[in-house]
Amino acid sequence: MEEVDNIIIHTLKQIGCDLPDSIDSLKKFSTELVVAATVQCLRVIKDKFDISPNLPPGMSAKFRVGTALANACLELGYQGEIGYQTFLYSSETEIRRLLLFLIEKLPRDSAERTDEALGTSALMQRAIATEISRQLKTTWSAPYCKAKGICWRGTKPKLWHREGVIGTRAYHSCSLSVPYGVGDLTKKLHKELKQYYMKELAVITNQPPHKADLPASVLESNATSVTAAQEWENEWNSSGLGSGLSEQDYRLRKQQRLKKKITDQLRQGIQKSEATVAAAATTDLMQTLNTFTDKSASKTKGSRFMHAEKLQFTEDDAKTAVQMGIGEGAPKLDTEEDLQQKREKEVECLREALQGLTSQIEAMEIDMRKYTANTQQMEELILVMDRSVSDKENSYKVMKRTLDLLPDADANIAKLQSVVDSSAQRLVSLANQWEKHRAPLIEQYRQLKELNEGKVSESQKKLEEIKSFREKMKIVADETRSKEDLHKQLISEYERMTKGVNRSAYTRRILEIVSNIKKQKDDIDK
Repeated sequence: MEEVDNIIIHTLKQIGCDLPDSIDSLKKFSTELVVAATVQCLRVIKDKFDISPNLPPGMSAKFRVGTALANACLELGYQGEIGYQTFLYSSETEIRRLLLFLIEKLPRDSAERTDEALGTSALMQRAIATEISRQLKTTWSAPYCKAKGICWRGTKPKLWHREGVIGTRAYHSCSLSVPYGVGDLTKKLHKELKQYYMKELAVITNQPPHKADLPASVLESNATSVTAAQEWENEWNSSGLGSGLSEQDYRLRKQQRLKKKITDQLRQGIQKSEATVAAAATTDLMQTLNTFTDKSASKTKGSRFMHAEKLQFTEDDAKTAVQMGIGEGAPKLDTEEDLQQKREKEVECLREALQGLTSQIEAMEIDMRKYTANTQQMEELILVMDRSVSDKENSYKVMKRTLDLLPDADANIAKLQSVVDSSAQRLVSLANQWEKHRAPLIEQYRQLKELNEGKVSESQKKLEEIKSFREKMKIVADETRSKEDLHKQLISEYERMTKGVNRSAYTRRILEIVSNIKKQKDDIDK
């Protein structure tokens, strides 16, 4: 029986059963391995067989799984006794008979593919798949962290390259422009914006200046959008939910606050620029007035333009006189050196005039500051004096009324006493009326306060529930992603596994063994 068990175990490994290497007979099969082997055989035989190979922990669930497997075997034509007890409380003989039946029912095409001798290409593909699976199971580490990385030699002698270094370049990204709001079909885009997206906006593959910057740019853009979404979610969970507004209203209010802040900053900048321009215009105006009012300077010293114009006219007159033959005994024209000296003298005179005007302007600015300070002091003094005058007028009125009441003091005192008594009675009646109104108002205030505290506590509870739900959603999303990754990995491993089974030789050998056993049994009976 050991040879039969070895054949069964080898066949189960060929169809994808994950059996430990220590198992060499059906005696060592546990209930979980029996269920997993049966499910794997049924999956190979039937295309749509969705029972999990993992045995559930509950006893009722185990009964259901065993019953379902027994029914599936009966549908295939199994003639022996079978039920849930075959799998949950299995015996070696029943399991051997059942697995032999299931192996006999395996498809023929997989057996024929397994019978064929493996060629060189098939062996190489199997070796490649084994090496890739081994590398996928190992922990990844960066190339520069490896003491002995995979190296290879290039075309030049003594040119070795470390693993992961070839084709690398510096990380450089650029901003990408992508259409915004196109995915939402309920919102209509403007015609100009749609035209720009369709004809003017370049594809993201053409936007970076270098093609090698495209992956880095896409990663940067995606990271920016993800970061913005996370920041918005954190802000909404921290302050947005507590504001009591909807998400759209909260965004609108935040946008209005930003617009107001930007408007205030622009207004302050404009005011500062206007003040600077006004100060510069005032300085220019004062300089112009000083140049016009400084008559002595204007009489003795002319401007550079006036001297140049006068010199030009004198030269023109002299030239015309020479051309006409009038000025034979006239003095000669100035040379270039004389003209240069005159120009230097004019420049020095203009500089002196400019320095004088500057000193005058500075003195006037100092005087204006003094006058402004004196004006402010006088205004403050006037305000203080006005207050003292008003106080003295009030005290004078009080003293005058008091002096008017002195001649008939007794009668006036009686009148004042009556006025005080009537005022006291009026105050008492007003106090009674206020008490009548205050009692229901205080009661209403207390009720509203209790109601508000109850609403606040309910809102806090709801906020805490919402936050807990969000955390649970994140946990469930993470678990879903991990399970999806595991599912993809299992699918890839399943696709890499060989589906062929060398069955005919094994079945022939099994039949021979069975016939030999029968002969031996007959001999023993004899």
